[in-house]
Amino acid sequence: MGVSRDATGLRRGWTTGACATAATKAAYTALLTGSFPDPVEITLPKGQRPAFALAVESLGDGSSATAGIVKDAGDDPDVTHGALIRSTVRAGEAGSGVMFRAGPGVGTVTKPGLPLAVGEPAINPVPRQLMREVVAEVAAAFGGSGDVVVEISVDNGEEIARQTWNPRLGILGGLSILGTTGVVVPYSCSAWIDSIRRGIDVARAAGHRHVAGCTGSTSERVVTEMYALPEDALLDMGDFVGAMLKHLRRHPVPRLTIAGGVGKLAKFADGHLDLHSGRSQVNHALLADLATAAGGSPELVEAVRTANTALGALQLCQREALPLADLIADRCRTTADDILRGAGIEVDIVVIDRAGTVVGRSPATPPA
Repeated sequence: MGVSRDATGLRRGWTTGACATAATKAAYTALLTGSFPDPVEITLPKGQRPAFALAVESLGDGSSATAGIVKDAGDDPDVTHGALIRSTVRAGEAGSGVMFRAGPGVGTVTKPGLPLAVGEPAINPVPRQLMREVVAEVAAAFGGSGDVVVEISVDNGEEIARQTWNPRLGILGGLSILGTTGVVVPYSCSAWIDSIRRGIDVARAAGHRHVAGCTGSTSERVVTEMYALPEDALLDMGDFVGAMLKHLRRHPVPRLTIAGGVGKLAKFADGHLDLHSGRSQVNHALLADLATAAGGSPELVEAVRTANTALGALQLCQREALPLADLIADRCRTTADDILRGAGIEVDIVVIDRAGTVVGRSPATPPA
């Protein structure tokens, strides 16, 4: 398919939306002409013109045609890599334009707050526009009306969707057809960040006044037990605390809890907004300064400074009954307040250890 590489040498890939668009173009062409273009070329929003090989070709009795493309996500660890995305195109009623349907493995929207109405197939706005454009292109080339029903399906999509945010966002029955550029940039984690934003939008639309950003499943369990929050008020922020806070600043809720392990929150306390181990590191000098502020002895402070991990530093302080995790939580709240300033959000921090025990907290205070 002529997949390009980024500056790191990693292969870029194609979104589910790009694959669905190419499959739609091939299927509609076959419906009008009786033959499938293979490979099939499309134009993406930024002008790239990738060509896709067809994995499935099926021409019905003249009333429908189906084309399928195997998604290549390049070198990105995308759960939809290798998925077979099919488009079935049928003639629609005169004047109807392009109508979209969710086939097997594509979800349906059941909660407000997403860029699609409740009851709509989970085919996002940009892929819909791309598909409308190729339908118009094919209709103009081969004398079609452009009035069609496009049904997108994904083999095993319902099973794959369980590995995504879709169930929590109220997208039931399968995957979403996504993509704003058509291109998957390796390790950009753009889909995860987009899921965080959509999670905030869904929580706000549901009227939730308290949401929690969590680094993982253990911290989710802890805040659920502490605050009895519903599932759609839990934001799986992972390492992307900055992306979550920036979206909340523009789309606020009254209260936010941030929960995570001591290592990740130690990095957030130091001002890092991406907590991935490859992009930020624990600042042991900061932990030593906090131990000093808590009244630690010179020997303890030096042990904290040279500890292998934040958890190791915490355990050293726990033996001396020094509240290192509480001080980390206070610094995290300051970092969050600085980003959210003016948004009117109360923030509290919950620090846990690997067993899920709460080892530090910074209670909520009125927003600045």
